[in-house]
Amino acid sequence: MRNINLRYVDETYDENGLLKTYRLKHPENFNFGYDIVDDIAVNEPDRVALVWDSQSGEEHKFTFADIKRMSDKVANYLTSQGIGKGDVVMLILKQRYQFWYCMVALHKIGAIVAPATHMLTKHDIEYRINAASVKAVICTNQSNVSGSVEMAENIPSLKLRALVGEARDGWVDFDSEVEKASDVFERRDTKASDPMLMYFTSGTSGNPKMVLHNHLYALGHLMTAKHWHQVDPDGLHYTVSDTGWGKSVWGALYGQWIMESAVFVYEYDKFEPHEIMNMIEKHRITTFCCPPTMFRLYLNAGLEGHDLSTLKNCCIAGEALNPDTYQTWYEATGLKLMEGYGQTETTMVVGTLRGMVPKPGSMGKPSPQFEVDIVDENGSSCPPGVNGEIVVKAGTYGIMIGYYRDEVKTAETLRGGWHHTGDVAWKDEDGYYWFVGRNDDIIKSSGYRISPFEIESALMLHPAVLECAVTGVPDPVRGQLVKATIILRAGYEPTDALKKEIQNFTKKETAPYKYPRVIDFVDVMPKTISGKVRRVEIRNRDLERSRTE
Repeated sequence: MRNINLRYVDETYDENGLLKTYRLKHPENFNFGYDIVDDIAVNEPDRVALVWDSQSGEEHKFTFADIKRMSDKVANYLTSQGIGKGDVVMLILKQRYQFWYCMVALHKIGAIVAPATHMLTKHDIEYRINAASVKAVICTNQSNVSGSVEMAENIPSLKLRALVGEARDGWVDFDSEVEKASDVFERRDTKASDPMLMYFTSGTSGNPKMVLHNHLYALGHLMTAKHWHQVDPDGLHYTVSDTGWGKSVWGALYGQWIMESAVFVYEYDKFEPHEIMNMIEKHRITTFCCPPTMFRLYLNAGLEGHDLSTLKNCCIAGEALNPDTYQTWYEATGLKLMEGYGQTETTMVVGTLRGMVPKPGSMGKPSPQFEVDIVDENGSSCPPGVNGEIVVKAGTYGIMIGYYRDEVKTAETLRGGWHHTGDVAWKDEDGYYWFVGRNDDIIKSSGYRISPFEIESALMLHPAVLECAVTGVPDPVRGQLVKATIILRAGYEPTDALKKEIQNFTKKETAPYKYPRVIDFVDVMPKTISGKVRRVEIRNRDLERSRTE
């Protein structure tokens, strides 16, 4: 192991061994495909890059030499079909292993890769293809997403449709065509500042925004893997994620491979806690990351019968952590959940890094990679204990170029030299950040500003509550009422008496004015493909209901 990462970073540490300063450096033509993947493949061809398993029983292991060979073949095939520098290519591949060498191939070409979720509808496909002038789609035959692409109309930019998994009319058989291509691909001229990656990210209204990153975004994730995930170059890292979500490149590609660590991927159709724990045991996973919701589900399912002893570090991201989940996991495994915070527009900007002592429920401290602050409406720094917006100094590694083809939204977010996250937090006297919620999530009731996360943390202490989401529901008197959407644990019935019990319980755990005046018991919680609760969907349903009543 050659510590390839040391070429790209200068670090200093304090007397306690904690990271103090962190400065990234790069050549002008830095390209993840050539400078990381190919470099390792040439010097350590047998080093494992990807371990892939599936519910179907199919398994694969790829070395860096395999990834180089396959990415070169994909690059040759795509260039033969007219895909070149600056062209946008959409990948809809769920958790298929082809995603990894397609990503590397497109980086080598200098194309802009746009990963997307398999849950897209016909309208979603049409909007994305036209908004970004997508030239090619490489799609899995799993789920109905290929059908959505087939139904899409008025998409003149699309020139190539390639299907992974089978041959079908109207589609190119991707695997067969790639196999015919040469495995020798000469380096092409790309610049570190060239656009490389695009993610569609949804807000509370309007069409999704197109977040555009350059080649330095990959290098920006070195901090993620080295100091947060704490990957072992001779270990195996697992981040639970679908490839359509930005978390997949946070935890299963860039930083991990720069650290020369192998990544693990498990392909499944439905999340089942015991299966994930079986994979940890079977493949001897050493570092692990997933949303807090999933850790709650592991604990609820029961850890008995699973050997998780190979785990050395566990991380959480995607939503705020309830302290009870932290404590219960720690008591069961001896592992502290290391929280991290970032956005599709950024890499990790706040986190509990190597050597830090976690504070349960805190996101950690600002990463030394960035200049981070919490500011009020006038842009002034907030003192400890005061809520404000998280902002990050723009123009550095890991911060987006902007929203593609949308100068107005870009100017709104990247203003005054800072990236405005739209997320509300406060810091304590020790400099730890504490998440309050999205600006859109804050509940305004009877003149109070109420954080949904605070109430969710209180609710999770009740023995009947398995999962919950707190939102504001329109009310003519108070403006909004606090509403809790709850999934109950097995053995509890959704009765009026239980509602009253939970309300009284919450009044004792937090300020009485914050208790949920509305409680809705449900069987299923609306979530993103990453397992993150979609409060916006609950709010929109309640808003629509209030308009029709």
